[in-house]
Parts: sequence; structure tokens; C-alpha cells
Amino acid sequence: MSDAVGYAEAPVTVKAYLMCAFAAFGGIMFGYDSGYISGVLGMDFFKREFGKPVSTDVDPSGYLYTTPQKSLIVSILSAGTFFGALLGGEMSDWFGRRITVIIGCIVYMVGIVLQVASTTVPVLVVGRVIGGFGVGIVSTNIILYMSEIAPKNVRGAIVSGYQFSVTIGLLLASCVAQGTHNGTTSASYRIPVGLQFLWGLILGGGIVFLPESPRWFVMKDRQDDAAKALARLRSQPIGSTFIADELTELVANREYELRIAQPGWLPCLKGGWKPSGNLRRCVLGILTQMMQQWTGVNFIFYYGTTFFQSSGIKNAFIISVITNVVNVAATPVSFYTIEKFGRRTLLIYGAVAMVFCEFIIAIVGTADKGSQAANICLIVFVCIYIFFFAMTWGPGAWVLISEIFPLPIRAKGVALATASNWFWNCIIGVITPYMVDSDEGNLGSKVFFVWGSLCCVCVLFSYFLVPETKGLSLEQVDKMLEETTPRTSAGWKPHDTFAHEMGMEKATHLSEVAKNEDA
Repeated sequence: MSDAVGYAEAPVTVKAYLMCAFAAFGGIMFGYDSGYISGVLGMDFFKREFGKPVSTDVDPSGYLYTTPQKSLIVSILSAGTFFGALLGGEMSDWFGRRITVIIGCIVYMVGIVLQVASTTVPVLVVGRVIGGFGVGIVSTNIILYMSEIAPKNVRGAIVSGYQFSVTIGLLLASCVAQGTHNGTTSASYRIPVGLQFLWGLILGGGIVFLPESPRWFVMKDRQDDAAKALARLRSQPIGSTFIADELTELVANREYELRIAQPGWLPCLKGGWKPSGNLRRCVLGILTQMMQQWTGVNFIFYYGTTFFQSSGIKNAFIISVITNVVNVAATPVSFYTIEKFGRRTLLIYGAVAMVFCEFIIAIVGTADKGSQAANICLIVFVCIYIFFFAMTWGPGAWVLISEIFPLPIRAKGVALATASNWFWNCIIGVITPYMVDSDEGNLGSKVFFVWGSLCCVCVLFSYFLVPETKGLSLEQVDKMLEETTPRTSAGWKPHDTFAHEMGMEKATHLSEVAKNEDA
């Protein structure tokens, strides 16, 4: 490719993949923290410890927490993550992506200690708020960090690795709960809760050895440090043409963006509803994460075990494990499809497939309520529904929000989008028990009419508002958004570089930086 059109990026190395793969480990924290509560809520000992006596007709254990308590225990984590995600965006610009992740892990581990020590609902709730705050900080910055260090040609697949880690975390939580749920001591719930401490320790300790984001160094006008970070990430010498070209483009893009936007929260509102406007990008990120939650998938991962139990399905814990296995197995498919077919295509057709699955579950479950056929239909189509979510909206939403924001507001934009995910996560966690519990809304399988209808909205949203960002550098995405609409974006090709447009020369001083490094 000529200099007037783009720059040649360094070949992708195994080392680059491994660095990004380790950063994706943050998804295990998110997935495990979100997933363990489904199994714990179904444990008899947990019901005795945190619930109150009830008739065995209500629950075979003779104990049960109230619907408000159940709603609070589940949803309060997402309330913490909402505020953690917003603060994480601010901290990211202050301290850097990597240091902020470490701080988030420390906060997370403090919350875990409180949860393990709890024997009452208030202490458990406080622990989940603090733990959620840490997860919110980490979830914002891991997505940001991965998108900024990943080579452009595999960025979608690498950021999808985050969602893959989320699914592994959910599966681990389900398996641990399956292994301990018959316990007759507090270890039955304290082991699943306490294991979370290990995930925070591994991520917080391991990311110390990874380089900081070169784009953050450029934002701080530390070009020499940016060159060193790029050299480590691309496995190239600092004086390499690959490093010089990429750094020049990063710096030129930074200067271009500073002409049209300054760092901070207020510039997030700049540009109005123009295709390239910051406000439109922020709304797109917020709505994308809202739509991901509107698919209803966390209804299964938060309340699946208790919902299967209330539907009369035996071995509800095993069924929950199976749904998580499907989730894990399907997500790697997106590593290929997200780069082959693109983000926009996956989101459109993934939502269409989920609409069919959810309406089938709702119709059969309503027409033949409580029958074996209805339960089989529930299990089969929940698994198919999760399969389509895992290879489309699961990774696709995270990939999209990591790509659409310009550097001056990237941390803030990703923070707003991530906070939207957790906000709607919290809303769904709060309202779902009131929708499906037998002493409240008692919707049962009819709740899938709600999720199916919301998935119809996801189809329309993807078609009219989601642009195609496949195969573009983060800097080229900016230019594409300026020159196209969502429905024409897939056909856009880069025709100039920011360095060429800004009249900048290649970063020729890097050989001096290399000499200083060697010295």
C-alpha cells in the first residue's frame, strides 16, 4: 500500500497474540463475578444462611430469601460496576490503562474478602458493591487497552477474546457451583465466592509486565515511550520502518483530533448527530451496550438455575453448566466470522436468529406450560439462542465500542458505553425476579416474549445505526465515520493517511532512541 493510502503494519507475532490474550484475562473476572451468583442462589445452605423459614411447598429446603433480597443481591453488583466504569474512564487518562487495571483489581479483591466473610445480606451486598466497583474499572480499561495495542488486521478477533474470557468465567463459576452446591457448610458458597480473589491476583500481578498503551503515551506527548511500547508490542527494533510509520500515523491522528476536540467529558457532546460527531459516537456506544443487555442473555446467566428449578426441570445445575459450555464453545467462532463478515453483519443476523429462538420458547412454553415437551423446547432453544449470542452480540458489541471513538475522548467514550452495559445489567437484575417469580409477575416462559421483542429492536438498531469497522485502523475508523453513513460504510476504503494529510514526516528520530536504549 502506498504512503498516500496507508502504512504497512508489522507482521503479527505470537508474542503480540499472547500479550493481548493475557489482557483478555480480565473477562474471566467479569464472567465469573456475574455467573457465580446464579448457582449460589440455588444452594440450600445459602438459602438457610441468608433466607428465612418458608413452607416446603414454597422451597424444598424450607428456607428462602425474599424477592426484594434476591433482586438486590444480584443487581447491586452491576450498580457498583456502573460507577466503577465511569470513574475508570477518568482514571485511565490520568494514570494510564495498565495502572488503572491494577487499581481496579485491588478494589475488586477487597470486595471479595467482604463477600467471603459475610453471613448476612447487608455485608454480602456491601462486598458485591465494592467488588463490582473494581470490575467496572477493569472492564472499561481492559477493552480500551486491548483495542489500542492490537494489530488492526486481527483487532476484532483479539477483542473478541475478551468475550471468550467472559464465557470461560461464566463456565468456571457454573462448574464450581455444581461441585459445591450439595455442601452442608458455609464452604458450599464461600468456595465459589473466594475463588474470585485468584482472578484479581493473576490479572493485577501479570499486567505489571505488559507495556503501556502506545496511544496513551502519544496522548501524553511521550513519543519516545510510545516508540518503545510499540517496539515491544510488534516485536520490532525501535528504529524499524514499521515502528516509525505507525508512530507517525498515531501522532498525526492525535494532532488532527486535537484540532476538532479536546480531552474531557464536554467534548463527548461535540459534533451533534453528524456521522462523525462525538455525540453520535457516544450515543452509538451507549445504545450498543444497552442492546446487548436487551437480548436477555443475562437472564439465563443470572437467574437460569432458579428459573429452570421453578419451571420443573430436574438437574437445573447441570443445565446451567450446559448453557455455559455452549457459550464457551460458540464464542471462538467469532474470532473468524467477525473479521470475515464484519461487525455490522454479525449484529444484524445474530439478532434475527435470537428473535426466532426466543419467540419459539415463549410460544411453546405458553401453549403447553409445564409439559416435558415445553421443558425440552426451553433447554434446546435456550442453548441455540446462547450459541447465536456468543458468536455475534457477545463479542461484537465490545469490539464495536472499542473502535468508534477518537483518541481525545476514547477513554471517556468506552467508559460511557461500558457503564451503559452495567446500568442495563443492573436494571435487568432488579426487575427480572418481579417478572418471573411465582409470587410476583409469574410470567414463566412468557418472559421470552419480552426478550424476543427487544431483540427485534436490536435488528433495527444494527441496520440503521451500526457502521462497519472491519479491517481499519482506529485512525481510519475516524475518517470512515466522517465520509459515510452506517449503510454505506462497508464499502469505504482508506484513500489517505493522517500523516500525509497533516504534512508530517516519518518519525526519523527513533534510531537515536534505539541507541539510548542500547546504551
